[in-house]
Amino acid sequence: MFHMVWNYHLKLLTDTMVSDAYFKLLFSRSFVPSWRPRMSVHSLLRNKNIVLMGPPGAGKTTVGKIIGKKLDARFIDVDDDVLETTWNMSVAEKLKEVGSEQFLEEEGKALLNLSASESVVSLSGSNPMNAVGMEHVKKSGIVVYLDVPSTHIKDRLQLMKVDRIVGQGPGTSMNDILEFRKQFYRKWHDIRVLCEDGITAEAVADKVLHAVKRYQDSESEGFISTRSLQGSTKSKQNNSTKYFSDAVIEGLAPDGGLFVPEMGLPVFTPGEWQNLLGATYAERAQVILERCIHPADIPASQLWKMVETAYGQNFTCPKIAPVRHLTGNQFLLELFHGPTASFKDLALQLMPHLFAYCIPKSCNYLILVATSGDTGSAVLDGFSRLKETDKQRIAVVTFFPQDGVSEIQKLQMIGCQEANTKAVGVESDFDFCQSSIKKIFTNSSYTGYLTMEYGTTLSAANSINWARLLPQVVYHASAYLNLVEQGTISFGSPVDVCIPTGNFGNVLAAMYAKTMGIPIRKCICASNQNNVLTEFIKTGLYNLKGRRLMQSLSPAVDILKSSNLERHLHWIANGDGHLVTQLFNCLENQQYFQLQQNLLEKLQQDLMADWCSEEDCLAAIHSVFSTTGYIMDTHTAIAKVVADRLQDKTCPVIISSTAHYSKFAPAILQALRIDEIKQTPLSQLHLLNSYKPLPPIHKGLIEALKKNETQNYEVCTADTDALTKHIEALIQNHFMRVF
Repeated sequence: MFHMVWNYHLKLLTDTMVSDAYFKLLFSRSFVPSWRPRMSVHSLLRNKNIVLMGPPGAGKTTVGKIIGKKLDARFIDVDDDVLETTWNMSVAEKLKEVGSEQFLEEEGKALLNLSASESVVSLSGSNPMNAVGMEHVKKSGIVVYLDVPSTHIKDRLQLMKVDRIVGQGPGTSMNDILEFRKQFYRKWHDIRVLCEDGITAEAVADKVLHAVKRYQDSESEGFISTRSLQGSTKSKQNNSTKYFSDAVIEGLAPDGGLFVPEMGLPVFTPGEWQNLLGATYAERAQVILERCIHPADIPASQLWKMVETAYGQNFTCPKIAPVRHLTGNQFLLELFHGPTASFKDLALQLMPHLFAYCIPKSCNYLILVATSGDTGSAVLDGFSRLKETDKQRIAVVTFFPQDGVSEIQKLQMIGCQEANTKAVGVESDFDFCQSSIKKIFTNSSYTGYLTMEYGTTLSAANSINWARLLPQVVYHASAYLNLVEQGTISFGSPVDVCIPTGNFGNVLAAMYAKTMGIPIRKCICASNQNNVLTEFIKTGLYNLKGRRLMQSLSPAVDILKSSNLERHLHWIANGDGHLVTQLFNCLENQQYFQLQQNLLEKLQQDLMADWCSEEDCLAAIHSVFSTTGYIMDTHTAIAKVVADRLQDKTCPVIISSTAHYSKFAPAILQALRIDEIKQTPLSQLHLLNSYKPLPPIHKGLIEALKKNETQNYEVCTADTDALTKHIEALIQNHFMRVF
């Protein structure tokens, strides 16, 4: 049923006009506050035009007229006021005279006659297909893309009896041409406004004005440290505002805290989320990230280039992060289809591009990474895919616990080493690697020395870096939308998520998706025997006294100090940086802290937790394989066990499958009770492959192992000074060689 009707200006398509009576129809409620203040057009536009762009039938003319009235600004309809004035004939006549292909060129030339400022301009649906004309328009305009789903556009055009549009040749469907045009809208827009089904033209106009105000006011989206005592975006050092690009470049805040957006994350309406049904993973990522990253930091068109590259051919599954039914009410979110076969790829195929765009072009940066296994190879692979000019000024060193990762994980990291990347084994555990990196970051004397001596600045690619964490929100939102698409739930129905967690980043990303409007009921944290998070969520006591990290079959969660928990505590404490500072100083100095009761109760409203023994982990892998033929990795098995215990089965539960089982072949062979365990990692994978498992063996891992068995790496002692020597060696070998 067609729910929203506009008075469309579609002379390009048909002489049929929709009745003015449709203006008066009222539809479902608007989700945007009405733009009541008649603010000065100059104060909002600053000599720029608002240029409305979108497919035929998007309502550009109707919305443009409303905006013009609200701002007391001139309204220009390109069809009436530019094209027909230039040609001295109607658009339909011109189209008939020259044909579709020549029409686009003539239309672009005519658009060069547009000369205006502080006006509202409505483009034709085909204007964006001519580069010359659009470059002229962008010089003096803020281009706003009215993003209406193609299914809704087709309904509207059908109502108006329009069956063909410019550029639609014989044998080309309406859907095909609408999808084809999206590439041009992505190329030219500065702002996207999601036009959900049932929204009124008045509400769309209000959304446009709010979006333009955001675009013009970049200072409204500052970042603060979780330990900030000022409650503002002013840093203590230089009294300057921190923005997204600063958070990306610096990684860790100067006071040792983590960067968070001061005003929180944007909230999508249910209708806006439903606009993303049917969208690809990359398209969903683009829409979500546009709302989280101010265009002053990364313009939308540049962001799309990065997103399209990140979520393209590097993944073995075109759905990127598919959701698979496991059993009963349990679904698996498969996050292992990236090049290094873990969920870290979903962020680290994108994060290097964000980083390379944000950093000053004249500076060198060294990325420091602590890894419990999967992050290391994902970081090294992600940064290795940058263009050569970026690799010359960005280097990476990853530190991993020498005996705390699987053999395949180690071989992956070793094999990913290039001229600008290095993997170093440390004779200690992950917590030592992570705390050492934090000490190095907060040692201003040492970082100053690196800058003065080598012209090199340090940054991070762990989930302490906001650009590493933010892309993870996308797959939690996408998973929910996938269940809606599959008919498992209707939008608005709750789901639980169960996530194997050590550093709390994956869980935090799910919590962020919830705050942005995804109906997640509970986040269930699953731990192994290193279950400090489980105890904390149940009791409010974070206690490391007398605890030693225990190696397990699930090394990615062999973590005692969960860095991203700090961000969540900052959020539930309503941004109380003083309290967060007290808690983590207490943890550092006394090895524990106790959360006050009211905050514990708030924490437990969203979070549940339990842990899984090694025996139960292996038993779960065997049981699921026996009944379904599906092989879970050890981390997914932990989450499955915990979900079985805690989830009440009143709604679906999405279990994050964070790594491919191929990375943990010895444990999988043990779980499947296969007596013959081959000696080399490669032979172990071939043995597993002989069982025709579901999903298949990760081919990228087999290829990596074939290539990487002969490569070497370095090992250092558990001493922070030893780590700094490796840092300086890479700087000297890479940056000094390049320059």
